Amino acid sequence: MYPSGMDYGRESGIVLIPTRFVWPYGGRSVYISGSFTGWTQWLMTPLEGCPTVFQTVCSLPPGYHQYKYVVDGEWRHDEHQPFINSNFGTVNTVLLARESNYLPAIVRVSDGTLHDPFRKISAEDLQMSLHHIAVFMSTHMAYELLPESGKVIALDVDLPVKQAFRILHEQGIPMAPLWDFSKGKFVGVLSALDFILIMRELGNHGSNLTEEELETHTISAWKEAKSYMNRQVNEQQVAFLGHLVHAGPDDNIKEVALKILQNNVATVPIIHSPSEDGLYPQLLHLASLSAVLKCLCRYFRHSLGLLPALQMPICEIPVGTWVPRIEEPNVQPLAVLRPSASLSDALNLLVQARVSSIPIVDENYSLLDVYSRSDITALAKDKSYVHINLDEMTIHQALQLGENPHSPCGNNIQRFYMCLRSDPLFKVMEKLSKPGVRRLIVVEAGSKRIEGIVSLSDIFRFLLGL
Repeated sequence: MYPSGMDYGRESGIVLIPTRFVWPYGGRSVYISGSFTGWTQWLMTPLEGCPTVFQTVCSLPPGYHQYKYVVDGEWRHDEHQPFINSNFGTVNTVLLARESNYLPAIVRVSDGTLHDPFRKISAEDLQMSLHHIAVFMSTHMAYELLPESGKVIALDVDLPVKQAFRILHEQGIPMAPLWDFSKGKFVGVLSALDFILIMRELGNHGSNLTEEELETHTISAWKEAKSYMNRQVNEQQVAFLGHLVHAGPDDNIKEVALKILQNNVATVPIIHSPSEDGLYPQLLHLASLSAVLKCLCRYFRHSLGLLPALQMPICEIPVGTWVPRIEEPNVQPLAVLRPSASLSDALNLLVQARVSSIPIVDENYSLLDVYSRSDITALAKDKSYVHINLDEMTIHQALQLGENPHSPCGNNIQRFYMCLRSDPLFKVMEKLSKPGVRRLIVVEAGSKRIEGIVSLSDIFRFLLGL
């Protein structure tokens, strides 16, 4: 193997192609071994900030190469990359046809043959991919999203606001449907965005909302308060907070996804409404885009050859929000903040940009952390939020307040997820299908410099042609 930068290629007349190999499945030590190393083992290094992702860059001559990984002493191959059976067992393969500054996404097709990563898919192939996905989503029902077991939490509208947000934090959920016993139905939702608005109201010197009122103020009183309706938010936000968006178990999952996208909500309650009079509606599940995406990934994982669009690197398809280039002066910049920014700035940006989280970066635009809507509900576990000055507290200080040193998970909870611009769309979809993951931050390998953000809604707007 010839490390990048050697003069071997120039002296021999061979053009060497810097090629990135990535093992994203964890391990303590990972090596790569292949035809280009003489089947000796070469050490791979973990990606900074992603200890489960190992990578290395090799300079290879054009042509056909075979390779395997050695993970903690065990020979492995990547099932998501092209592979064949050879004298060395099951091996991955790569065909390099021309120069490239990264290893593009290469995946096997259903018959085991190689897919050329440099081939630009045609409009017909793209439409074929989207058609297969649309047919699947239109013919599978919401009840298929229900887990075999689990719990669904609903809040009574007569519950005090302060207690309700403490429940959201302790249960680790971003929102909960609201049940009105007097009406015998679900009437809305309480979410982290409500708590953000309450925090802003407490920080407003002209507010009539006090700590004492929060102790006794019910959810219904908060929702109906005149100060709430007079708040300086636009009509779309008021609509988002003021009515219940739900689906039935017999709705197809395309309808579920469209309801989430069109109403800009994180989840949609799946509610069964009995036809008999006198029976209460049943809350079955809270459906999210990640659950729909998990269903898609599980169904299409072994037939990627039918979906060329899912094999393309995310940088080559119209998804996500990217850092503007110099030649794009009119493009809206990515919403990021420094650790020294005020908590007030973070809350305002979460509401105005209508995003679930904001990357926190250093002076080099490298990723340090994120501040999300769910972080603000951590302040509901005690009375600390009442004494916070939003303009004086920094994001760094707010994140420290939300830490729980007594948590059984300690500080090992993964707060955000990253990907590379060269990752194939299907790999990005698999990451976003994990519970609680709503955005992937696209970073530069090594430096963790932010290059863009891909969200669940970005993926579904592309898949549904919106």
